[in-house]
Amino acid sequence: MFRFLPASNGVKYYSISLFIFWTGMLMPELSVAQTDSLKANVLKEVEIKQKRRSTQNLSPTPLQILNGKELKNLNALSVADAIRYFSGVQMKDYGGIGGLKTINVRSMGTNHTAVFYDGVQLGNAQNGQVDLGKYSLDNIEEISLYSGQKSDLLMPAKAFASASSLYLKTIIPIFEADQNRNFRVALKTGSFGLIDPSVTYNQQLGSRLALSLNAELINANGNYNYRYTNGVYDTTVVRHNADIFAKRIEGGLYGTTSDSSKWQIKLYNYNSERGVPGAIVANKFDFTQRQWDDNFFVQSSFETKTDRKLQFLVNAKYAYDFTRYLDPDRVSIFGALDNRYTQQEFYLSLASLYHFTQFWDLSLSTDYTYQQLDANLENFAYPQRQTGLIALATKFSWPRFNIQGNVLATLVNDQVKSNIPAGDKTEYTPTVMASWQPFAKNNLRLRAFYKSIFRMPTFNDLYYTFIGNSKLNPEFTSQYDLGFTYSRSFEGNKLNHISLQTDVYYSDVRDKIVAIPTLTLFRWTMLNLGKVEVKGLETSLQSHWNFDQLNIVAKANYTYERALDVTPASELFGQQIPYIPVNSASFTMASDYKNFGLSYSYIYTGERYSQKANIPVNYVEPWYTHDLAIRYSFNASKINYSIAAEVNNVFNQYYDVVLNYPMPGRNFRITLITKFN
Repeated sequence: MFRFLPASNGVKYYSISLFIFWTGMLMPELSVAQTDSLKANVLKEVEIKQKRRSTQNLSPTPLQILNGKELKNLNALSVADAIRYFSGVQMKDYGGIGGLKTINVRSMGTNHTAVFYDGVQLGNAQNGQVDLGKYSLDNIEEISLYSGQKSDLLMPAKAFASASSLYLKTIIPIFEADQNRNFRVALKTGSFGLIDPSVTYNQQLGSRLALSLNAELINANGNYNYRYTNGVYDTTVVRHNADIFAKRIEGGLYGTTSDSSKWQIKLYNYNSERGVPGAIVANKFDFTQRQWDDNFFVQSSFETKTDRKLQFLVNAKYAYDFTRYLDPDRVSIFGALDNRYTQQEFYLSLASLYHFTQFWDLSLSTDYTYQQLDANLENFAYPQRQTGLIALATKFSWPRFNIQGNVLATLVNDQVKSNIPAGDKTEYTPTVMASWQPFAKNNLRLRAFYKSIFRMPTFNDLYYTFIGNSKLNPEFTSQYDLGFTYSRSFEGNKLNHISLQTDVYYSDVRDKIVAIPTLTLFRWTMLNLGKVEVKGLETSLQSHWNFDQLNIVAKANYTYERALDVTPASELFGQQIPYIPVNSASFTMASDYKNFGLSYSYIYTGERYSQKANIPVNYVEPWYTHDLAIRYSFNASKINYSIAAEVNNVFNQYYDVVLNYPMPGRNFRITLITKFN
C-alpha cells in the first residue's frame, strides 16, 4: 500500500512501522473472535432506545444535533441549509443552489472545522474548505456539530485534530420483520427551474448483510430576482450564471460478524457543472465563468463489539477530486484561463480502546494520510504531503463526574517537484474536558473544556504560483469553554420536556494566515500577520408540547460574539473581523396533527462589516428570513405517500450573506415521496 510513496523521509518509516505494529495487535484479536464465534449461539436482535437529549446533556463539549424528523421539518435542500440553524455558526453563502457554501464555527475560520462523512473526514489539501452545498439531505440521517471534539475515545486521530467537528451520518437500511427490501422515490421541484429526483434502494442480503444504493440528480437554471442599487437609483435584476447540473450516486454495504462486530464499505461519486456567479459591482451583471467538479471516494470501516474489554476501530479511504475552472474573460497568449486541479488522498486509521476498570478507559489512535495535488499552472510545485497523527487519550467516569484528556502528536512532511517545500513539522497539542452533575437529580450538568490545536497551511497557502509562501507557520488556536445543560421531563402535562444549553467561551487564533498585495494588486502573497480573540455566549432552548393529537416542538438559539482583531501594532486593533455578526439567532417550530405537519423557521443575522475596517462604507445590513412548510402523508395499497409544500423567505427580503453576492428572494419548493417494498 505504501510503495507509491517517496522514500526520503521519516514519516514514511513511521507509517509503515506503525501499520506493522497495529496489524500484529489486531490479528490475534480477530483470530480469537473467529474461534469464539464458532461456539457462540446466534441471539435474537434486541433494540435499545435511548432519548437523544441524554447525549447532549452528558457531553462535556457543546453538542448540537439535527436528525430524523427535525431534518425533514426544515426548509433545507442541502447540509448547508440545515446547519444555518445551529448557534455559533456563520455560513458563507455566495448565492443560489449551486453557489459555494462553507461553515465557520465560533469565528475561527472555515479551515478549523473538520467535516466527517460516516466517521471519515472529507479532505481538501488544496484550500482546506468543504463545500457543504454539494451534500444533499436526501441520504442524511443525522447532522451533529461539536465545538471542540467528541467525548468518545474510540475514534480516528483526525477526530482529535480540529477546533470543531461536523459529523454527517447517512441513512442505514432498516427492514421490517416481513420484508427484505424497500424503495424510496422522491421528486423535488420549485423556483429557479429546480428539478431534483432521487431514488433509494435497500436490499437485505442475509441475516448479517445489507446493501443500500442512493442516486440523485439536481438541475436548476438558478435565475432569480434581486434588488440592485448604485446609490442613485434602485432596480430589480435577474441573477444569471447561477445554474447547476449535478449527479450524485453512493452505495453502502453494511455487515455484522458472528460476534456482533460491525463493518461497512461506502462508495461515493459527485459530478457537477455549474456557473460561477460573480460579485455585482460597477453595473456588471453578467458572468461567463464555469466550474466542473468530479469527486469520488471509497471508504471502509470495521469496529469490534462494544462490550469488549479491548476494542478496535479501523478506517481506510481513497479519494479522487478533480476541479476545472474556466474564465473566458481572462485571455492571454495561451488562450482563456482554464485551470485544472487533481487531488488524490490515501488514508489509514487504526484506533484501540482498553477498559482498565469500570471507571477508567485508555485509547490510542493513529492515522496516516498521503495527499498530492496536480495542476496545469505555470511553475506549479506539484506538492505531496504525508501526515501522521497519534492521539493518546484517557477518561475517568463516575456516576456524577467525568474527566478526560488527550495529547495529539502531529507529524507533517511536505515535498515538491519544484521550488521550496515547507519542510517537516512536529507539534504536540493537549485537550482537557470535564462534566459534573452537582445534584442527585440528573437535570443539571456543568461542563468545561480547554483545547489547543492548529491547522496546517493549505497547498494554496504554501505553493500557489506567484502567491504561496512556503515559510508560513501553522495557525494555532486555544479554546476555553464553560457551560451547563439542563433538562427536565413532565409527566401528564401539556409541556412534556424542556432542555437548555448555555456556554460562554473564549478563543484566540495566533499566526493567522492572511493574503496581502505586493508591488501590484495582481500579485499577492500569504503571510502570518493576524491575531484574533473571540469572546462569546451561546444558548439553546428546546421544548416539547402535547395537546391530545397535536404535538409541537419549538427550539430557539441565540449567539452573542465579539471577534476582534488584536494584531499587535495594527491600525485596526480592537475592531470586529469581517462578516462576524455580534448578534445572531434562529427559531424553529414544528407541529404534527394526525397525518398533517406544519413547520416554521426564522433566522436572524445582525449587522456586520465586509472588511477589516469597521467604517460606514464597509457596513453590511442585518438580515432575516421566515420560512413555512406544510406536509401531508398517507398510506394506500401498502405504499406510503407524502407531499410537502415550502415557501422560503416569505416576506421576500433582499439581502447578501457575502457583500455583492445577492441571495434569492421569495421562492417555492414541492416535494413528493413514495416508499414501498
